[in-house]
Amino acid sequence: MSMVRLSTELPIPARDACLLAQRPELFEYVVAPLLRTPDLDFPDPIAPGVSGSARLWWFGVLPSWTHRLTLIHLGPTEIYTNESGGPVRVWNHRLTFTPIDANRCRYTDEIEVEDGWRGIGVRLFAELIFRHRQRRWRELTHVLAAGGWVRGEH
Repeated sequence: MSMVRLSTELPIPARDACLLAQRPELFEYVVAPLLRTPDLDFPDPIAPGVSGSARLWWFGVLPSWTHRLTLIHLGPTEIYTNESGGPVRVWNHRLTFTPIDANRCRYTDEIEVEDGWRGIGVRLFAELIFRHRQRRWRELTHVLAAGGWVRGEH
């Protein structure tokens, strides 16, 4: 297995960031406009053991494969899933939100994918999509922080 790991700093508390990451609409926001998931089938609220799926649409118009996700672990600052679909046979994804101080955290995407010729394309895709996701996370959380958003108020 190969690992892809990317991190960025967010201007919100780690637990708040992890709560946001559990919301299906947050996923839809951070992957847009590269991917769209109009038929996202995932329970809300989420809990370990639940599974969901969604058809991926490139740029909102080109249909792609159905991606499947099973939530393995959900902690106050960590989410771990097993995912697959289409050419992606293994996509074990860990999201961690490590506190830096009371109002900031380090968000890390860590993805385990298969090795070999198939893994090369998946690793490149993971780097592309997670650079995009983390940029969208930073944009959103800067707006939330500037507006004084904290858990429980909004």
